[in-house]
Order: sequence, then structure tokens, then C-alpha cells
Amino acid sequence: MSTRSTLTRFAFATAALLLVACGGDKAPATDTAAGGASGPAAAPSNAPKPTGTVITIEMTTDETGNYFKPKDIEAKPGDVLKFVLVAGVHNVHFLADSNPGVPDLPAMSMFAQLPGQEILVPVNFAAGKTYYFQCDPHALLGMVGTLKVEDE
Repeated sequence: MSTRSTLTRFAFATAALLLVACGGDKAPATDTAAGGASGPAAAPSNAPKPTGTVITIEMTTDETGNYFKPKDIEAKPGDVLKFVLVAGVHNVHFLADSNPGVPDLPAMSMFAQLPGQEILVPVNFAAGKTYYFQCDPHALLGMVGTLKVEDE
């Protein structure tokens, strides 16, 4: 086998491994690029439709750290959280172990990598509770937040 053939096989194998490790083409429907045509994932049939307020949360990396702004959010069922990337590479994840006993949490989002990229999360949570979310790679650095869902 020639060196060129071996290198080509290695390059394809490496690309395939990276595609699988990064999740391939399995992007959740809650992610949208700025100006993209896709919208939030389909809500459960008993969940309110996203007809309320759109609440914008910035995701930033700068000289002060990695953070959501605001990090503490108040919303009502039917509102939509719009996480917008300002700088860095971030995701949004409502972890099951941070929200024990809460069914149907949104799936972990894809990573926003381009400034202006959006992650939409419909507020389909029960009112009267507080929910916790984080950016997975920056949670230990303090990039965490809360969503308090108020009664309608």
C-alpha cells in the first residue's frame, strides 16, 4: 500500500471520527442560525404555544469571564428564551440532575459558534418553579443561570 493511500485513508477515518464525536448532523430543532428558517422544536401537545414575550439572553466570553446576561430570568409559559451568541462558543443545557423530577426538559443545544447565532427555547415549563441551566464547557467557571417561571 502506498504512503499516499495510507494518508488518504487516515484523513477519511479522522474526519469520520470527528463527525461522530461532534454529533454529526443530529442538530436539535431548537437551534437556529441568525436569520435561519428553522424554529423551536415541536412542543408537547399539552404545552402552551410560544405566543408570549421573546426574552433575549446574551452568551459572552470576554476579559471578565464566560457568562449569560441576564443569568437570572423570569418568564411565563408561552414565552420564548432567545439565547444569542455575542462572543465565544457556548451552549444551553437544562440538566436533569440540576432539575430533579422535571419531565420533558429541552435537549442540550448545539454549540453556538458564530456571533449572532441563536438558540431558541420555548418556555414549556410548569409555572411556580425555578429551573437551572448552564453552558456545559463553562459551568465550572460560573456560566450558569436560572429560569423562574411565573404564573400566567
